[in-house]
Amino acid sequence: MSTRAPFMNTAYSGYYHREVPKETEELTHIGPDTPCGEYLRRFWQPVAYSDELTDLPKKLRILGEDLVIYRDFDGNVGLLELHCAHRGTSLEYGLVSQCGIRCCYHGWLFDRDGTILETPGEPADSTLKDRLFQGAYPIHEAYGLIFAYMGPPENIPHFPLFDSMIRPGYKIMPGQSYVYPCNWLQIAENALDPVHTSFLHTIVSGSQFTDEFGVIPELDYVETPAGVAYIGGRRVGNNVWTRTTEIVHPNMQQVGPIWETGKGVHPFDGPMMTRWIVPVDDESTMLIEIRHISEEDEVTPAWWADRGTMLPAQLPISDDTEEQQRQPGDYEAQVSQRPIAVHGMEHLGASDRGITTYRRQIRQGIQAVKEGKDPLGLSPGPDIPMPTFGHDAVTEAPPASTPEEDAELIRDIGRRLFDEYIADPPNLRHLK
Repeated sequence: MSTRAPFMNTAYSGYYHREVPKETEELTHIGPDTPCGEYLRRFWQPVAYSDELTDLPKKLRILGEDLVIYRDFDGNVGLLELHCAHRGTSLEYGLVSQCGIRCCYHGWLFDRDGTILETPGEPADSTLKDRLFQGAYPIHEAYGLIFAYMGPPENIPHFPLFDSMIRPGYKIMPGQSYVYPCNWLQIAENALDPVHTSFLHTIVSGSQFTDEFGVIPELDYVETPAGVAYIGGRRVGNNVWTRTTEIVHPNMQQVGPIWETGKGVHPFDGPMMTRWIVPVDDESTMLIEIRHISEEDEVTPAWWADRGTMLPAQLPISDDTEEQQRQPGDYEAQVSQRPIAVHGMEHLGASDRGITTYRRQIRQGIQAVKEGKDPLGLSPGPDIPMPTFGHDAVTEAPPASTPEEDAELIRDIGRRLFDEYIADPPNLRHLK
């Protein structure tokens, strides 16, 4: 089977376009021992919110693996293989204990690192529990989330400290999570597609954000120290509104406020949301977010500081297909690309340069892992802040003489600002 569908250049040529190529397995398949799966496993991945853990275990599927997560009565969190090492009973039905989790079937007790503490029914002199472990993964709690490291234990990286998490004047709160029935990559790439914001979220479905998003921006794309970002510039009267959304490898998005209008001049203001696009398996994905809330009154809208309110356009507005057709959002646009988007059917243009850059960087990360090297995006060391660049900024700049000159002016402002931010990351200035 060909990796690309033919380029159709005549009318009514569907007959010659019936064969669908295979998906790009290198980038989309994420199970154990797959190239992208091994790459993603070199990073800390959020798997649940801290407040999801009660006195009952929680079943999870992450990166194609079935797991159970729990918090024992000592307050420690464990993330174990779902099926008991004894006879395979699901630990979803286990008993959370003072220290660890006990299988409901025969009472074997597992500590959070997989150590078997007790094997009821075995002879007193049995050494089985001293020789055998339940599969387990390290966890780290931060920002109201539980992160897991699912890679080789000898390669466990430092937990990253992103500068947006220590931004003065802002607090962090958990947000919401969603599960989409499609592959992770077609969701993650959405962050690098500013044209969809103007069309899908404004022109097609009405202003799901602000009216100003309806202006298709002047675009540029940049590689950052840990990923890739777009620079989108819009003319708003005598102002130029510059918006940057970024991906920090492998799958973290930083998104600026969707209530921005570009009407008030202000410098770099950082993200409203950090979100991770975590593969559940090849054909389903969890989106899990934290929110950045200003401590200054009337800067962050009340609805965004209310965890019960979701980001617009993330899920279908109704179960009614006609309503979804009339007002589609991210869910419809991304899920409908097929369970796994087929890159061989795409025809990418200049506005897709962020997507092609991101795919190239993932391939480079995959190759680095194969060669035993560190991929882009790992923490440089314990408690060393990593710069991030998702933001909005509004600059006063009257229009140039012609539309062409104004477009160039808008792009120049965006590039100049971004170059300044790379040289002197705004979220780190308070540490100097």
